[in-house]
Amino acid sequence: MRAELRVGLAWLSELRLSSGAGSGMCLLLGATGVGKSLLLSSRDGKGDLGDPPPTRPTVGTNLTDIVAQKKITIRELGGCMGPIWSSYYGNCHSLLFMVDASNPTQLSASCVQLLGLLSAEELAKASVLILFNKIDLPCYMTIEEMKSLIRLPDLMACAKQNITTLEISAWKGTGLSDVLRWLQDTHRTNG
Repeated sequence: MRAELRVGLAWLSELRLSSGAGSGMCLLLGATGVGKSLLLSSRDGKGDLGDPPPTRPTVGTNLTDIVAQKKITIRELGGCMGPIWSSYYGNCHSLLFMVDASNPTQLSASCVQLLGLLSAEELAKASVLILFNKIDLPCYMTIEEMKSLIRLPDLMACAKQNITTLEISAWKGTGLSDVLRWLQDTHRTNG
């Protein structure tokens, strides 16, 4: 059973296909190496069942369509593209922002990126899901530590957006069904 969880959102959404109409745009952003590509990866029939598919750092943009009551297009932007992320904010209904929970030195840079996203006028109406990834690693920070270090309660109090947080492991599949449920709920209301 655990091996079935080791796949990305694209595969998981295939389990819940429906014929809903319409589509929504979701951005998937975060620093280089936080696990964005692995989150969206799907099985291609290669490798052992228990192994996640191999990924490479995204240089550019990847589009992944998932069907979760209606089609949602997730645009993953490489972490190295941070300076031009704003070029992709238009028509964004939701934002997945991924943080590496096992890398405390990268956390401050991620916080700066998040502040920029939350202050962008084009994203003022987008719902935001902050994904604390890599909780499967022994050196990961607790969610309380990360929220404290980036002063998340203060950010949430000042932000125009509705912000939710989740702890996940894109590698093991932990929390992926919660991410899919959030996407469904968000795109049902934001349409």
